[in-house]
Amino acid sequence: MSHYTAPLKDIAFVLKHVVGISDISKLPGCEDVTDDLVDAILSEAGKFSSEVLAPLNRSGDKEGAKISNGNVTTPKGFKDAYWKYVEGGWSGLEAPVAFGGQGLPHVVATPVSEMLGSANMAFKLCPLLTLGAIEALDQHASQELKDKFLPNMTAGKWTGTMNLTEPQAGSDLALVRTKAVPVGDGSYKITGQKIFITYGDHDYTENIIHLVLARVEGAPEGVKGISLFLVPKVMVNADGSLGERNDVKCASIEHKLGIHASPTCVMIYGEDDKRGGAIGYPIGEINRGLEYMFVMMNAARLGVGLEGVSIAERAYQHALVWARERVQGRPTTPVPASLGASPKSVPIIYHPDIKRMLLTMRAYAEACRALIYWTAKCLDLADRAEDEQTKRFNQALVDLMIPIVKGYATEAGIQVTSLGVQIHGGMGFIEETGAAQYYRDSRISAIYEGTTGIQANDLVGRKVGREGGQTALALIAEMQKTTVTLNASSDLNLKAIGKTLTRGLEDFKRATEWIALTFKENQGAVNAGAVHYLMLAGTVCGGWIMARSAIVAADQLSKGEGDTDFLKAKILTSRFFADHILPFADGYAEAVINGASSVLAMEEAYF
Repeated sequence: MSHYTAPLKDIAFVLKHVVGISDISKLPGCEDVTDDLVDAILSEAGKFSSEVLAPLNRSGDKEGAKISNGNVTTPKGFKDAYWKYVEGGWSGLEAPVAFGGQGLPHVVATPVSEMLGSANMAFKLCPLLTLGAIEALDQHASQELKDKFLPNMTAGKWTGTMNLTEPQAGSDLALVRTKAVPVGDGSYKITGQKIFITYGDHDYTENIIHLVLARVEGAPEGVKGISLFLVPKVMVNADGSLGERNDVKCASIEHKLGIHASPTCVMIYGEDDKRGGAIGYPIGEINRGLEYMFVMMNAARLGVGLEGVSIAERAYQHALVWARERVQGRPTTPVPASLGASPKSVPIIYHPDIKRMLLTMRAYAEACRALIYWTAKCLDLADRAEDEQTKRFNQALVDLMIPIVKGYATEAGIQVTSLGVQIHGGMGFIEETGAAQYYRDSRISAIYEGTTGIQANDLVGRKVGREGGQTALALIAEMQKTTVTLNASSDLNLKAIGKTLTRGLEDFKRATEWIALTFKENQGAVNAGAVHYLMLAGTVCGGWIMARSAIVAADQLSKGEGDTDFLKAKILTSRFFADHILPFADGYAEAVINGASSVLAMEEAYF
């Protein structure tokens, strides 16, 4: 099954009624962001995703990227699809206006990115990293570098990459060995090896702009001695034309579990001894590279969290079709008369456990979608609000939410794609049904751009522990306002959601307060339960955003507005999240507060 239907109705509902996209039009530079404009963008993005990208997803997985004589080629149809993407103006959607971009807010570009990822996750990775590189250069590069490289990157004529990882330096970037030696004209010669570089080489464009972490000779040890360099695949002349090939090449591509169509490259800088290294240009100040790279990393982390939503939505749609078509087993609950008086076998969607799995898939996808859209809105407020207090508070929320949504949404995506295989039964384990691809493709999302454990340690450390839980507790207080509305409602579904959300917020609060009190005196104990805390935060925040969705849906139903079936389904999906997913909050909180001793007591020799 290669078909994908963009969930435009849910996307529009979340943007307009849950997140409140109308607030964005009040921000500087967003005056033209009207409902009509957003609707048009989403409609065209959905059409492009379903008609151009989705049909290539399966064939791209089977064919995969290939390398021959140092040149990487992408699967059949991918290059043409990329240029249709560029010609449609999608490459510059949220890029700076000064360099040819449209400068649209994150909250508009985010659902577009979601649809691209649902249709073809391997394809979407190239634009994702290019956008991150554009953002890093826009914020930290010299005007000369920006003028020279950003227009073509924004236009999609050139793409961008992020080069951090080395064989000995994965999550510990203090171990980076790639060297940078000054030439004397402001440029540097870069030598070293980078691994796991997504789209490090490909056949889409004639130039690729690599952002590379390297160490200048004599720099301080550790992360304080790392600098960031722009290294083009092909040198760019003063007049903007392309010159000679730089001394950088892809030595090989990895054979991976999933995302086969996305080339994951081993990159060699400075292989030619006569040239002395690849020419690179410093971005910003020397020895501040990791700080600058975090701009790109944070953009990528939010984008990868969105991949969890993308793959969950695609797996859900795939499983739903199967559940409606696969006939198996007698019903144990009432079924429509159209199936007969006493049918011996029914489509499996009528079996309660299949419904439970489908609802789990749907609930995770919808909760994570709304949560990431809300985070994107916070990012827009942090970037564009004129009031300094509003900017600071929303930036604090973004800093808090990025590890949560990156970790939680990707873990949810893995669970959802696993359920997609399960719903197919034995046929899910067979590649020809297509369910397995989503499972394979999803697995990397909780690993690259920082594993779930790395996100969790960042969350409990930088975002909660060091500031005494101030931002997290402020968010909890804000979410508690929603429970007041729920608990005061006469609607039985809303009341039930309110009861469970109230308990979940109490769990989130007590775990946050425990981390704030414990972090400085016993960081190891906090880290032992860090992933549980991240999952607790994601679960409760997901329950909160679904509760807000249910409130809006119930209000529209009472007024006779909107699509009745859609609104009823939204309320029931929100209720399901509260009944079946939110209760895990208590267990997560207990593991955070009381579970460290068994982890820390286990000596290495006992394993």
